[in-house]
Amino acid sequence: MIRRQFLQTAGAGLTLGALGAYSAAFDDQKHRRVGLIGCGWYGKIDLLRLIQISPVEVVSLCDVDRNMVAEAASIVASRQASKKTPRTYHDYREMLGAHDLDIVLIATPDHWHALAMIEAAKSGVDIYVQKPISVDVAEGQAMLAAARKHNRVVQVGLQRRSTPHIVEAKERYIDSGKLGDIALVEIYCYYHMRATENPPDTTPPPNLDYDFWTGPAPMRPYNELVHPRRWRAFMEYGNGIVGDMCVHMFDMTRWMLHLGWPTRVASTGGILVDKASKANITDTQTVTFDYRNLRVVWQHRSWGESADPNYPWGATFYGDKGTLKVSVYSYDYSSEDGKQTAHRDVTYELDRYPEDRTEKDLERHVAPAVRYHMENFLQAIDNRGRPVSDIEEGYISTASCILGNNALRLGRTLTWDPQQQEVVNDEEANLLLRRNYRSPLIHPDAATV
Repeated sequence: MIRRQFLQTAGAGLTLGALGAYSAAFDDQKHRRVGLIGCGWYGKIDLLRLIQISPVEVVSLCDVDRNMVAEAASIVASRQASKKTPRTYHDYREMLGAHDLDIVLIATPDHWHALAMIEAAKSGVDIYVQKPISVDVAEGQAMLAAARKHNRVVQVGLQRRSTPHIVEAKERYIDSGKLGDIALVEIYCYYHMRATENPPDTTPPPNLDYDFWTGPAPMRPYNELVHPRRWRAFMEYGNGIVGDMCVHMFDMTRWMLHLGWPTRVASTGGILVDKASKANITDTQTVTFDYRNLRVVWQHRSWGESADPNYPWGATFYGDKGTLKVSVYSYDYSSEDGKQTAHRDVTYELDRYPEDRTEKDLERHVAPAVRYHMENFLQAIDNRGRPVSDIEEGYISTASCILGNNALRLGRTLTWDPQQQEVVNDEEANLLLRRNYRSPLIHPDAATV
């Protein structure tokens, strides 16, 4: 498959077979100036994929961990065409204040997404922000408002929408009607990904500005589980496994089935097995997203075996004419009578991008999807249009997952009003849409961004 053919197809919401002759999908001769806020694991994955597909110039990097930003600067200098070492910053506001960027990538921990993204929109750059877009619903509302007010293109890192074999599965088995009427989608994750340790609290390492890292979140004693990468063990910084893994599969399901907001969200679960860990996210949780004649049901367990060892994280679409299983690694289709089956594995591009073979911590199976997602982002920038994972799509998927966590916390089903942007007749639930910020930081408001 020619990359640009796929890009135009995915970006326009078309099928793979609908595209005509080869043509440039974006101006890949533009030397766009790029900055990265959050130089950890996925920040580098995103940035290095962008470098692979466009002659960008990475001008600046920002992180509150001076070792992390220095390492990223060295890697970028070795990978970008100019071989220049980017400037490094401690404070993203200072980086954005230089006003010398066209694009900003945001890959901080989740609790910093909103403030950094809104400030970037105000500075006049286009933005690629990691999922989930926010930790509370009101943050997401403000991020969407900022993107629209300042006319910014914002792509969210929900790259299942740009994964070649998943786009193919959507076209061949859902858009074609081969599954028939779909009334149930099971989405799930059975990875043992929840932290199980209980290390003592310690003094933060000297290379990390822990107060700045904590930012708007409640101040906890520093613990080695927090940094780097394992901050997802705590609800103070994210939305647990629902916010981390469900959001991908839920967003993919919405895209594949052309779904908007769920009407009702319910959830059960908790910390049922691993009670010894310091982590405070659930180890077991089910969330039901109600779409009238369709139920999308999420389940995660960070213990025990997968229901299907070939699909430990994925989605199963049940139709009255067939079944489709989809994951980041493959898809499998079977007709209702079992006479028709199909299997497809993930697309790798290791021959075209040999550096993928040796890049530290790279999710190699996801690298092509990130490249396609970046190309779709660049195309939207050129056209001043909406990318395939526009901020509004990221907001709906993120907020719906947050509502699932809030339903678990309250112990009741929540009915969502998409016009009023609130839970129907539930004042207590609506209070949970906006968390308290730690002073002196101020929670963003959609009306004032």
